Amino acid sequence: MGNLVAIVGRPNVGKSTLFNRLTQTRRAIVSETAGTTRDRQYGKVEWCGHTFSIVDTGGWVVKTDDIFEDEIRKQVIVATEESDLILFVVDVMNGVTDLDNEVADILRRQSKKPVIVVSNKTDSNELTYNSAEFYSLGLGDPFCISALTGSGTGDLLDTIIKKLDKNKGSDIDDDLPRFAIVGRPNAGKSSLTNALIGEQRNIVTDIAGTTRDSIHTRYNKFGFDFYLVDTAGIRKKNKVNEDLEFYSVMRSIRAIEDSDVCILLIDAERGIEAQDMNIFQLIQRNQKSMVVFVNKWDTVEEKTNQTIKFFENAIRERMAPWSDFNIVFGSAITQQHIFRVLEQAKNAYLNRKKKISTSKLNEVMLPLIESYPPPSIKGKFIKIKYCSQIPDTKIPTFVFYANLPQYIKEPYYRFLENKIRANWDFRGTPIRVYIRQK
Repeated sequence: MGNLVAIVGRPNVGKSTLFNRLTQTRRAIVSETAGTTRDRQYGKVEWCGHTFSIVDTGGWVVKTDDIFEDEIRKQVIVATEESDLILFVVDVMNGVTDLDNEVADILRRQSKKPVIVVSNKTDSNELTYNSAEFYSLGLGDPFCISALTGSGTGDLLDTIIKKLDKNKGSDIDDDLPRFAIVGRPNAGKSSLTNALIGEQRNIVTDIAGTTRDSIHTRYNKFGFDFYLVDTAGIRKKNKVNEDLEFYSVMRSIRAIEDSDVCILLIDAERGIEAQDMNIFQLIQRNQKSMVVFVNKWDTVEEKTNQTIKFFENAIRERMAPWSDFNIVFGSAITQQHIFRVLEQAKNAYLNRKKKISTSKLNEVMLPLIESYPPPSIKGKFIKIKYCSQIPDTKIPTFVFYANLPQYIKEPYYRFLENKIRANWDFRGTPIRVYIRQK
C-alpha cells in the first residue's frame, strides 16, 4: 500500500481546487455550486522525489435528509478510514462555522489519523491573521494557503511529506491498463463498478447524472490487475444545460480518450438508441477496444435464445461495419455475468497488444490476395507483394506494399481487415490497414 492523503471539509471550501493544484491536473470538477463533488476522486502527487496518492471527497454534511448529502458523508468516512493523513480544509473568508466544528469534533473522536488544518483562500497577508481562529478546532496549527493561486501549497507539500511514511510508494501505476465504463445516464455504470469491487465505491441513485467525475478504482482480484474507470453518463448535446453537466461529459470523453478498453453499457429496458450510437462512434473515433454489456437483463420478460440473438443482431447491425466485438448479457444488480465482462475486456486488451510475425503474415495473406487481387483500374493491374505489422503502435496496424496504392478503394481495405480477423483473433479491438508504395 502507498501513502494516501484525504481532503475533507464542509461544502464549497475549495477541496477540489486544492486537489487539482496538488495533482497538477483538472480532473476534479470545480464550481461555485456547493456539493459539486459527490464521489471520491483519486490522483497522484509528486513532490521533491516523493510520490503519494490523494483523494478528493464531497463536502461533509451532517444531520441532513438529502439523499446525495447522506451518500457523500458515507464516502468521506470511507476515505478517512483508508487514508494515512487528512487535510481538513476550511475557508478563512467565512471563519469557523458550526459545520466546521461538527466535522472537527468527528475527526477528533473517530479518526486516529494525523490531521492538517488547511486555511484556504488566504490570498493576502491580512487574511493570515484571520486564520488564528481555527486554533479553536483543537486540531493543531492552521496552514495558510490559496489553492486558487498556489500560494503556500509548496510548504504544505513539504509538511505532508514529513508526516508520511517514506518507505511507502504510490498506489497509482500509469502502466496498468484502464477499462472505462461508459454509457447513457442511469444505465447502471456505478452499480456495475460497485458490484465488481464488492463495496459502495460510487454513489448509486435512481437520479440520472448522479456520477459527475470520472472515478478511477484499482482492481486487483482473481488474476486481474487494472484501473476501472466509472464515468459520468454522456447525454445528448441539447440536454446538456448545466455547467456541471457539461464538465461531466468532458471528463467522460477524456476518460474514453485515456482508456484502453471501453465497456459500453446498454440498458436492456430501452434497447440501443441514438445516444448509444453516439458513444460508440466516440469510442470508434478514438480507436479504443470495446466490450458491450447489456445491463438490466434480469428485468426483461420472456427471455429466450431467440431474444438474445435478436438483440445481439440489432446491436451489430447498428454498429456495422465494425462488428467483431463481444456482447455480454447480464445485470449489475444481480451480478449476473459481470465477471464475464472483465474476462472479455481483458481479452480485448490482450488482442490490442497482439503481434503477428512478418513471415506468418505473408504466408497467410499473400495467397489470399493472389486469389482475390484488387480490381484493375484503367487497364492497370495492382499487385501487392509484401505485408508486415508496424511495431509499437497503440492498436494493431498493418501495412501492405503495392505498386499502385492510390488506385485501391475502401472496400478492399475492409477485405484485408476481414481476412486478418478471420485468421487471427483481434476480437474487441480495432485494427488499421495501410497500403503504401512498394
